[in-house]
Amino acid sequence: MTTFRDLLAATKAQIREVDTETADAMRSTGDTVVLDVREPDEFEQGSIPGAVFVPRGQMEAQIENLIPDKSATVVIHCASGIRSAFAARTLAELGYTDVVSMSGGFNKWKDEGRDWRVPRVLTAEQRNRYQRHLLLPEVGAEGQQKLLDARVLLLGAGGLGSPAALYLAAAGVGTIGIIDMDTVDASNLQRQILHNIERVGDRKVDSAKKTLTLLNPDVNVVAHDMRLDASNVVELLSQYDIVVDGADNFPSRYLLNDASLVTGTPVVHGSLFRFDGQATVFLPHEGPCYRCFLPEPPPAEMAPSCAEAGVLGVLPGIIGSIQALEAIKLILGLGESLSGRLLAYDSLDQSFRTYKIRRDPNCPACSVPADTLVIAEYDEYCSPHANPLAEAAARV
Repeated sequence: MTTFRDLLAATKAQIREVDTETADAMRSTGDTVVLDVREPDEFEQGSIPGAVFVPRGQMEAQIENLIPDKSATVVIHCASGIRSAFAARTLAELGYTDVVSMSGGFNKWKDEGRDWRVPRVLTAEQRNRYQRHLLLPEVGAEGQQKLLDARVLLLGAGGLGSPAALYLAAAGVGTIGIIDMDTVDASNLQRQILHNIERVGDRKVDSAKKTLTLLNPDVNVVAHDMRLDASNVVELLSQYDIVVDGADNFPSRYLLNDASLVTGTPVVHGSLFRFDGQATVFLPHEGPCYRCFLPEPPPAEMAPSCAEAGVLGVLPGIIGSIQALEAIKLILGLGESLSGRLLAYDSLDQSFRTYKIRRDPNCPACSVPADTLVIAEYDEYCSPHANPLAEAAARV
């Protein structure tokens, strides 16, 4: 009759084992995946930095998402080396070709004084809330922690800021700052979905904070009930990792652009006009900036505001959601951002077009050292006869 000892011995005869010293040397090369198959309570008490974690009971169902490359070198460990041995045999059966089990497990690793840490872990409530993120190997628990640690500033709690704020909050972005000095008006409700009829007359930042806090209590919403100007823009941007630009005027966009070059803060840009929208990302000193894209604003009569020209109510939801997605991609380091590309959307024929934006080597803003930029107001340069490019060049 087969005993557990017999089964374990047979399993170890079918796999490769390495000691903790060898496992540590393999890990230090950077080409090895360390797989931790202990239980969640064990993992929370300490883990090997960078290890991929999946409980042994869930490994078969999740491993191909967590480690898609079956030719990768994988060092599996548990607490003592028993569960990892069985896990190594299972991975071999699943087609993984370079798998070893670490004898002695994490207990021996820790006793020998090797590198380990107490990981930051999601609470049970957070694991349930962000479960669909955790199932994505490109996000997982580590990515969710990045989102919770992130700080994103929304310029405006209006048409673009509303959907962007809702999806950033739902995704678990830990700190969301909102700058807006306007009040909720009934005419806003056709597109500004952060607000409702009961809040007409309230400050937009207060209304936004109520909505987002009810959506996700994990999120710290910071209300900046003020006008963005040259005296506060650098200090404000310095507090955040990313800015989502929902401004509806050119002076704010130029001011934001110059300040972002000083602080190094990426800007996720969006704009609307009637039935059309566009989005892009400005990465300071890496890709083109807003002045490369639009050296000077069009004449005022050629660029009426939404209040003058109108906007289809659902359009901000589309562009604002794209902005939220681009911000999340930047936080997680996923995919390819819209830096250097303008995504243009026509809602009437349901078409997306992408246009190249090239960095201007003579741009008066991003082609000069950031510490030489002078942050100034640009209201007077957005008249039909002004040239902000020349004025900016005179300042730097």
